[in-house]
Order: sequence, then structure tokens, then C-alpha cells
Amino acid sequence: MAPPLFPAGTKAVVFDAYGTLFDVHSAVARHAARVGPEAARLSEIWRAKQLEYSWVLSLAGRYRSFWSLTEEALDHAFARCPGADVSVRPLLLDAYRSLDAYPEVRATLDGLRARGLRTAILSNGDPAMLGAAVTSADLAGSLDAVLSVEAARIFKTSPNAYHLAIEDLALNEDEIVFVSSNRWDVAGAAAFGFTAVWVNRLGLPDEYGDLAPHAVIAALDALLR
Repeated sequence: MAPPLFPAGTKAVVFDAYGTLFDVHSAVARHAARVGPEAARLSEIWRAKQLEYSWVLSLAGRYRSFWSLTEEALDHAFARCPGADVSVRPLLLDAYRSLDAYPEVRATLDGLRARGLRTAILSNGDPAMLGAAVTSADLAGSLDAVLSVEAARIFKTSPNAYHLAIEDLALNEDEIVFVSSNRWDVAGAAAFGFTAVWVNRLGLPDEYGDLAPHAVIAALDALLR
């Protein structure tokens, strides 16, 4: 029998933002016709480099805002996709500030709160990015906290980044369920001591076998079952 999704004593559910609550590929999707036939490749490279830059800086003991990494990653993606229309760059960056939330997000957050659980975001995004995304998706009333790793000046998967949720919510590790669509993030959260849930929307193969998720779900609304 599968373990219960929320262990006894769970008091809060903390979510990653980008890729988990917000569709990181929706920015390019909005302007795909103008970007051109390399739109999907551009979006994939943009996301991959955005994350790579965060990991490299963290390992080097350095920090810069996630927004600056987002801009630089997009520039790299355009350099890798010479057929893409670079004039769309300002539109893509504007769209990234207001990414589409996945359709089940609001109902999931509200459903968890109705059950007496606190909800929060813990993201690599800087406060301005997160504020714009939450406002655009009208999620402010569905969240108890929106936390940026900027306060720790290091990106996930550093334990210092995850510790921000402990500090802000005044809870212990075993009282928090952490939810992410990024398997590397789930591994980091599990290593820290959270009950980690992987939202595997794309049916990807598992990895990081020694840092397994507590549960795997296909969409966020499974948290309400």
C-alpha cells in the first residue's frame, strides 16, 4: 500500500514555483509564431541554462538575482537558435513575469487551506519575479507565504535555501510537505529532511535513487485525494 500523501503531523505544503505552479514554457508559447520554428528548442534551452547558471553560481559561492540569470539564459538561447527572431526578446521577458499558472493550481491551494494546511512558495525566483507571477495568476489570497532564496543568497538545492521555509513558517522539517515538478529539487528537499512530492507531469524516468520522493503525482490536484 502506498504511504499517505501527507504524513501525520503535516502542517504546511510548500511549493516550488517555476515548473510546478507556473508553466515556464508558456512565455515562448504565447509568442511562438513570432519566434519562429525554433520556438520549442529556444524555450528548452532557455530553461536549461537558467537552471545551470544557478547551480554553477551556488557551487562557486556566488549569487546574482534569478532575473539576471533568466535574461542571460534567454540571450544564450537566442545565440543557439539563430533562426529565432531576437526582436521578440522584450516580449518574452515580459511574458516570463506573468507565466500561466497550471489550471489546477488555484483549486489545489484553496483545497489544502480548507483542510487546515498552510501553503507557501519557496522559489529560486527573486521577490519581484515571484510577486509579479503570483499577482498575475491571482494567487495571493491562496498563499500564506511567498519565499525567495534571495534571503539566503544561494539557490536550491543548498540546504540554506530550504531552511528559509523552516524559519518563516516556524515549523520542523517533518511538518512540511515540499512539492516540486523538478526532480533535482525533490532530491534536494528530501536530502534536507522534507517530505518531498514529485509532480511528474511528463512521465519522466526517475533519477537520484538514493533521494527518492515520498510520492509521485501526475498533477497538483492529486494532493487533494
